[in-house]
Amino acid sequence: MVYSYMAKSDNQWALLSVSLATSLSLLGDSAMYTVLPSQYSAVGITLASVGVLLSVNRFIRVFLNGPVGILTDRWPRRWVFVPAVFLGGISTAIYALSGSFWPLMAGRLIWGLAWAGIWVSGNAIVLDISTDQNRGMFIGRYQIAFFLGAAGGSILGGILTDIFGYHWAMASASALTLFGAMVALLFLPETSQWRSPASEISRQVNLEEKAPDVPQMISATALLGVNRLVVAGIMIATFGRYLADMLGSTVTIGQLTVGVATITGLALGLSTLIGMVAAPATGRLSDRYKSRWGVASGGLTCGLTGFSLLAIGTPLALISGLPLVSISSGSNQGLSTALMGDLSPRIRHGRRLGILFTVGDLASAVGPPLAYALLPVIGLSAIYGACAGLIAVMLLTALHWTRKARMALARAG
Repeated sequence: MVYSYMAKSDNQWALLSVSLATSLSLLGDSAMYTVLPSQYSAVGITLASVGVLLSVNRFIRVFLNGPVGILTDRWPRRWVFVPAVFLGGISTAIYALSGSFWPLMAGRLIWGLAWAGIWVSGNAIVLDISTDQNRGMFIGRYQIAFFLGAAGGSILGGILTDIFGYHWAMASASALTLFGAMVALLFLPETSQWRSPASEISRQVNLEEKAPDVPQMISATALLGVNRLVVAGIMIATFGRYLADMLGSTVTIGQLTVGVATITGLALGLSTLIGMVAAPATGRLSDRYKSRWGVASGGLTCGLTGFSLLAIGTPLALISGLPLVSISSGSNQGLSTALMGDLSPRIRHGRRLGILFTVGDLASAVGPPLAYALLPVIGLSAIYGACAGLIAVMLLTALHWTRKARMALARAG
């Protein structure tokens, strides 16, 4: 069989195109998490429905990620990715036009379908263009797109909502998402037929022939699942309420009065930008030192410390804890995907990513309603303390796999 080799320029162009479209697609969804907890009355819904609307898009992806993963392996990647980004723009337009619960629910369900296509096929594209030696770095760079879109949605969504109102903010996000879809349509190359160098092909054949390392794959999946539950599921969905309880609806600094939506957006945006830097940095470290789990344990240590500080509930603890949680979020999200790429043959990447992201989506979907149900019972401090406990369990798991890898290396040496 004759294998085609991707030119470096094609490689970088594919990464740039898929990253830009992915980043812009996230603006509307991220803005929803920022503004809905404090602006629900402007959308014509009740506070009780906020948790449902912030999680229903994730629940539906539990049933969609697997089939999308199969289609991603069977179809050209573009056939899944490009229509999904266009669908994301349509869903955000529905947010802008909605003034009651059910149209907004429909928009969130459509976004769930769109994001399943974007995220599964987008990561498969990145795995197509990476190898064992640079997988952590490439996945980390793609995570920059994810975090940049989330940060942009938080910051722009909060500011535009306070200045122009919710509906104009969502209309702007929809227009930008559709622009990203056009970029993908015109410039994203098809990567499913690209092949890696001979050494990588040999490794992929060996992976296909031997039994998968199920325990380690379960641990890698749990790494993403816990990360999505405590950060995307709980912290992001409750942070606006956390600040509102601490600061009130507005904060006056000198002659300037700032709304809590703007403060929430800026805080979550800054947090996301920190995660954006952490993802490629930890990915590159895991490539260099050939220890995904060892680097992951460092990120988990940051997360454990960060949530413990947030549980204290003081402004100083908030300022110290939020950046540490952000570092952990970026590290865990990128490294879990890189681990799944390491443990899977290329022809199975779509399916394995579908399973990985199904668990992540289920965890993040459970988070908002669970947090809002527990909020009046135990309060946010106890909820954040429980998050710290879950991260501690994952830290022990990461240290276990790090130790096993070192023992195997010592025996081989």
